[in-house]
Amino acid sequence: MPRITTVALDADDTLWQNEHFFRLTQQRFADLLAEYTDIPDLNQRLIDAVTRNLRFYGFGAKGFALSMVETALEVTDHRVPGTVIAEILAAGRELLNFPIETLPHVDQALKTLEARYRLILVTKGDVFDQERKLAASGLADYFAAIEIVADKSRSTYERVFQRHTEGPDHTVMVGNSLRSDIVPALEAGAFAIYVPHDLTWAYEQADEPLDHPRYRRVAHMGEVSAALARFEAMP
Repeated sequence: MPRITTVALDADDTLWQNEHFFRLTQQRFADLLAEYTDIPDLNQRLIDAVTRNLRFYGFGAKGFALSMVETALEVTDHRVPGTVIAEILAAGRELLNFPIETLPHVDQALKTLEARYRLILVTKGDVFDQERKLAASGLADYFAAIEIVADKSRSTYERVFQRHTEGPDHTVMVGNSLRSDIVPALEAGAFAIYVPHDLTWAYEQADEPLDHPRYRRVAHMGEVSAALARFEAMP
């Protein structure tokens, strides 16, 4: 059996833009509250709320919108007008309709990879939203399997690899998040290729496993095939 038979890929900020739109919404949130609070750490208060609420709402636009409302109420001692709350909710809804922009090299990279490997998508977040983005991206046909999960951990990858691959020894995970895509996939026994994105939520950051023999870092998706070749050439 070849060393690598399956390539698993993350979606948000690996295949298409995502964090960019959250940053725009975050700025809109700050603009809406400018008249009602002057606290210097408003953005951090929002991110703290989003992180705190992950166990209730999970990842995605809906949880972000609810956390914006919660933060607006907290930092204004519940004095923020209902009209502003309505605008905050509207900004959250817009996150569910932003245009899908595939990142550079993605289309050609998937065509190249599909010719040699079985491709599966492993993404986390709200099922409705992730399905919408995948359909709008036009990339769905590349994938033999699609897994939308609540979170990504070692146990998540063990389950996915058992279900869809010949095992972690024959699987590579590709993604932009060290915390969600790289570290737990390595812990599950797979190979991993890190494709950094210019905008990465602090929650998704982790120490880069530079000394791990099954880890590689590339500049963009166009370099994934070369990284796979290096894995396959390992003794």
